[in-house]
Amino acid sequence: MTDAVQQRYSRFAEQEAPGRSELYGEWAAGVAADTEMRSLLLRIPENRRQPPLVFAVTRMLGAELADYAGWRAFVMAHADEIVAECTARRLQTNEPLRLAPLLPVLSEIDGPLALLEIGASAGLCLYPDRYSYRFTDAEGAVRLALDPVDGPSTVVLHSQVTGELPAMRLPEVVWRAGIDLSPLDARDDRDRRWLQGLVWPGEHGRAERVTAALDIAAQDPPHLVVGDALARLEALAAEAPHDATLVVTTPGVLVHIPRETRLALVERIRGLKARWVTIDPPALLDVWEPAVDADTWPGFVVALDGRVRASADPLGRTWEWRTAADR
Repeated sequence: MTDAVQQRYSRFAEQEAPGRSELYGEWAAGVAADTEMRSLLLRIPENRRQPPLVFAVTRMLGAELADYAGWRAFVMAHADEIVAECTARRLQTNEPLRLAPLLPVLSEIDGPLALLEIGASAGLCLYPDRYSYRFTDAEGAVRLALDPVDGPSTVVLHSQVTGELPAMRLPEVVWRAGIDLSPLDARDDRDRRWLQGLVWPGEHGRAERVTAALDIAAQDPPHLVVGDALARLEALAAEAPHDATLVVTTPGVLVHIPRETRLALVERIRGLKARWVTIDPPALLDVWEPAVDADTWPGFVVALDGRVRASADPLGRTWEWRTAADR
């Protein structure tokens, strides 16, 4: 078991952290070489022992962004609390930048819109109308700038677009709701620190973006319900305003749902009187129209009602429009 922890943290240090977070690479390498630390981590369930989750929990609880020796001292001094928090939590990446490649898809849908997100976390992807967008080319030149009706937002989503630039507009959103196994409250200090801790040190701009989006959500909180999406979806969808177009979004969440439940959930979504917007790995589903080759498709699939619209980086940093709109 200790060897499994060692392998997991060595792999993270060697393959996942480089180019993204030098500090997390140092922490993971330290764990891999530290017998006492590995034994402590064995107290955490295997599916809650991922380096990003463990590191985020320690930061939420007050660990400084220090060298490995400083971080280790904090972990050893707060071991019981760290084990308890890791056991209770799961990774809940809530990246508003994913809205950049979803905006042209939302632009196809007649409004006003009632948004319902599955796996909503704190609901930061429920505010496409409250953020500013800057779509750039490979050299960083702005191809299109969009701002909310009341002026530039404190959240500015910078995204690189290759190829065609489709028509885009900010939607009119009249209702925001979500389902999550453990929804987060943007007004709660501990929940805010948890989401901020999920941003890796070295991801410049991302921490500021998440914090600014949390401030927007805190001013006008979405309606978030606790529970399993398959069980709660239809009841929550029934609460949406009848004079708005219901849009169910699943940005990056389906990959975390077991296959049988995932397929049942997709069928449940498609059985609603709603539009479905998603961004997923190409091999995750077999509903894409037209079909995509998972071996050659670049990035994730962005789709509307299963119809392929774009290829995109999983977090929305880059994307390419792949088809003309065919309502």
